This record gives sequence, structure tokens and C-alpha cells, in this order.
Amino acid sequence: MHVSPHSIARFLTFLEKVATETYPEQPSPGHDAVIARAMNVLFDNFVLPPAAHILDVGCGQGVALKPFQERGYKPIGVTLNVTDANICQQLGFDVRVMDQSFLDFDDATFDLVWARHVVEHSFMPLYTLTEFRRVLRPGGILYMEVPAPDTLAHESNQNHYSVLGKTMWTALLKRSRLETAATIDYFMKTVDDRADEFWGFYATATPCR
Repeated sequence: MHVSPHSIARFLTFLEKVATETYPEQPSPGHDAVIARAMNVLFDNFVLPPAAHILDVGCGQGVALKPFQERGYKPIGVTLNVTDANICQQLGFDVRVMDQSFLDFDDATFDLVWARHVVEHSFMPLYTLTEFRRVLRPGGILYMEVPAPDTLAHESNQNHYSVLGKTMWTALLKRSRLETAATIDYFMKTVDDRADEFWGFYATATPCR
């Protein structure tokens, strides 16, 4: 496939625009409880090696980095939001400013990719998931959490580009050589008493064909 230099330049300009639409991810008691539940399912059903290498994609202000570190794992966080990155770095976490779709890590680096409420921020989710699979070791685990369509107006969020149905997400995971092993549904009330629904997917990295 031939892509002209002008097309590449337009694409890079578009990426820069998207990067300006990010916003800081403030900690939330409701989401803290969801993180604890998601981790319980992870540790009860999947085996991570001691000192596992973990990539927290869209790490926010380090809410998941801390419990991973406390368990003796080696987490690295990535985020596009400079404010969040600075806060995490001040807390002593290894966090880099990086786009989830263009991960600057070698192939097969991580035992776990933890991706809560980030893939809906990708305008090319198949490529993003393929990047997650690339940096996972064979048999490694992806935890992906995404909002359900038509709940809490996620589609109108300025930084949401891919609010898809459960069947579509499962299909995209499979196309990325990520085999769904378990799912979990979450229902949560917001501070203004509105209902929100989102889904968690646990998938394992299948061998290359």
C-alpha cells in the first residue's frame, strides 16, 4: 500500500489534534471499587509470574499502579495527559507520555496489559488492540474495560471515538490474536444518580500463526 508524504503529514496533524483533547483522570471512589473487583477476578483466575511486568495503559493518576507495585510486580504506566504523567512521576511511578496506539516498547515485553477506559479513546481500535498484543508475551493477559453504548452519553464525550457493542469488541480482540477468557459487567450510579454500564474483558495472547 502506498501512502503519500502529504497523507502522512495530515495524519500526524490529526494525531496532534486528538492528543489535545485528553483530560486529567481524577480518582473516583466508584471506580476505585471497580478496580478492586477487576483485580480480584484477575488474581483469582489468572496466574502472573513473580515480578511480572505490567503495562497500565491510560494510567490516570496511578490508582492501579500502586496495588500492582505493592504485590511486587513491575508496573509501567503510559498516558497522553501530561498532568496525569507529572502527578504519577511525583509519586515515584514509572510513567511515560505515550499514545496507546504507538507503544514504544519491544515485542513481548509485558505479562499483563491493563487497559481500563482507554480503548474507546482510540479512533482505530483494531490497530490499538494489535499493539497491545504485540507487547504482550505469548500467554500474557489483557484486561480491557470499556463503556457500553447508549449509556451516560459516552458517544458525546469529546475524547470518545469507539463506543462499540460487546460482540464487536470480542471480534476485534479475536482479530488481534487475543482470546476472550472471561467477561464482567459493571453497573454504577454516578454522583448525580445516573446509571452507567461498562464491560471488562479478560483475554489471553494466543501464539502467532
